[in-house]
Amino acid sequence: MKSILYILLFFSFIGYSQIDSLKVKDELYREDQFYISVTYNLLQNAPSGISQNGFSTGFHLGFIRDFPINKRRNKAIGIGLGLSSNSYNQNMQILENNSIYSYTQVDESVAELKKNKFTTYLLEMPIEFRWRTSALENSKFWRIYSGFKLGYLVYNSSKLETSSGTFKVNQNPQLNSFQYGPTLSVGYDTWNFHCYYALNSIFSDDAKFNGASPIDLQFIKIGVIFYIL
Repeated sequence: MKSILYILLFFSFIGYSQIDSLKVKDELYREDQFYISVTYNLLQNAPSGISQNGFSTGFHLGFIRDFPINKRRNKAIGIGLGLSSNSYNQNMQILENNSIYSYTQVDESVAELKKNKFTTYLLEMPIEFRWRTSALENSKFWRIYSGFKLGYLVYNSSKLETSSGTFKVNQNPQLNSFQYGPTLSVGYDTWNFHCYYALNSIFSDDAKFNGASPIDLQFIKIGVIFYIL
């Protein structure tokens, strides 16, 4: 009889421990995630005569740490760190001669335009307010993540190919070192719509189109983002 009692007490203790362990896990539940995003980069406020030609893409990846702010843990602040690569295909000619930079429209009456793009590489810090329908035992859920992203330019290049030759410019100092703007990610499970709107220009005030007016060139990134637990 005592043996049976000891066995019942033992299994009761095991069951209580498992429940307590689940409770602890639930209290520590968070949505720390790696993210991968692919976007179409749409130029805005381009100087007269400047337009996109070709598909301008962006590739973004990083990690976001989740900090829940309510008991259910379906609301949180996310802070992350990532890398971003962006290409912009357009018809603005960027040239450099003895550290003097010029920005004009490619004159196709002089030389046929074959390819022209500039590329930026950024270190980014996304900050998000996160709402979701997730729970500890639920890996598929709806999410709405709104926030702000700050980017620091680590490298840039431009390449112009025409029938008369190829012209390259690396590390143009007349691009803004910091780029920033609001973000929005909405979706279910793996697939999520993602949007970023730049609040400042790609170029600094030192960059003048045709040597006269500042180039107030901004962009919108629209695409998809994948969150990986």
